Amino acid sequence: MMGFSRRSFLLSGAALPFAGSAAPLPGNGVFAEPQRNLPLAEDCDVIVAGGGPAGIAAAVSAARAGAKVRLFEMHGSLGGIWTSGLLGCLIDFDKSATDREIMKRLEARGVLLMRNPRRKDIKVANYTYDPESMKVVCEDMCTEAGVDFRLHTAVVAAYRDASGRNIETIVSESKDGRRAWRAKVFIDCTGDGDLAAQAGCGYDFGGLYGGNDQPASLCAIVASPHPDRIAPYVVNHPSNLVEYGKGTAKKRLRAEMVRAGLVLSYSMPTIFLVRDGVYVWMMNHVYGLGIDDAAGLTRETVRARRETLEAARALARLGGAWEGFCVVATAEQLGHRAARRVHGRYTLTADDVRTGATFPDAVTTSNFCVDIHATTAANNKNAAYSTQGVKAKPFQIPLRACMAKDVDNLYLAGRCISGDFIPMASYRVTGSAVAMGEAVGRVAASCTKATTH
Repeated sequence: MMGFSRRSFLLSGAALPFAGSAAPLPGNGVFAEPQRNLPLAEDCDVIVAGGGPAGIAAAVSAARAGAKVRLFEMHGSLGGIWTSGLLGCLIDFDKSATDREIMKRLEARGVLLMRNPRRKDIKVANYTYDPESMKVVCEDMCTEAGVDFRLHTAVVAAYRDASGRNIETIVSESKDGRRAWRAKVFIDCTGDGDLAAQAGCGYDFGGLYGGNDQPASLCAIVASPHPDRIAPYVVNHPSNLVEYGKGTAKKRLRAEMVRAGLVLSYSMPTIFLVRDGVYVWMMNHVYGLGIDDAAGLTRETVRARRETLEAARALARLGGAWEGFCVVATAEQLGHRAARRVHGRYTLTADDVRTGATFPDAVTTSNFCVDIHATTAANNKNAAYSTQGVKAKPFQIPLRACMAKDVDNLYLAGRCISGDFIPMASYRVTGSAVAMGEAVGRVAASCTKATTH
């Protein structure tokens, strides 16, 4: 018998039992995926896409209101930007019941710190926390509320019913393949507005400077064996709270990074204290990146991670306060400040921000400033962020801005709600996302009861 190598056997196609079973190529770089039947579940009232700050609040509040809830999260933990993104900071918090419950649970674990002092001139409550403990807090809240949550599961498609006005079925992708799911009401808490886009809803993206939107950042957990030496560079270290709001610690850190020979992609790098010797570091900007550009996300995540590690090594080489400074972990995901701004029943405007608009159907109030990070590397050289001249007054967010215009049974919570570029620069922080999610979850649960009777 003639010799036949394993390599030539594989190349011959003999080892490919399904070779030739796919549908023919229609040409022009398009593959026609064969039609197939998917397992279908129709056993819940509310489906929430995205297990980040808004998604946790929406799922828990809907379940506590009596709805049967299913929650899908594409990463390996609940919490989204808090955990997979290592954000480390809760901004404009302490304004909803869910905010306060999360803080109470973090306090019980001894891992919640006030980021800014309680002063009359500071209106927004900010905190820092331990991301690993936050994972457990989110899991416990969902488990105790009876939420059926699935990790490592992405929502990849949405289909409307015959009327065209309601989402009927969504499709998920995970280790057990593609599966179909139905519910009475759906909530998009993906941050990026992925579910709304999959359902064919209209949306806007971009804003200033020729359509460029806010940059993303890759956060990291860092450590120092000399917490007393590094204290002057840590924004929420007790020794710096008197000067909080002046950016003194940030300016000192920036000067040190320049002294280390670094070219800063984000000209106002920040270190937050988590606990003695352990910190969250936000030190980079990623510019001009679309939220639906997988190749770009890959390229820029790799670049930002390398930038973070090289910057830490450069600081460590300075010695002194930076001796032993190192990166412990980088985030699984870039933290986006931008998103699809899904068309809703009401669109928040810059005038709403300037005038401190109120609404009869308000779900929460945004107390945060207009925070627009430099949209290009060139702008970053002049200023890391700005308000674009818009002085914000506390403004309310109406339920109508959290209701999709093009689909009747789709709600929105988080930075993907209906608003212009300017108001989104205020309500995009997680305190507002949680408050929106809590309110929308309750409304979604009440809708399922109305359709049942």
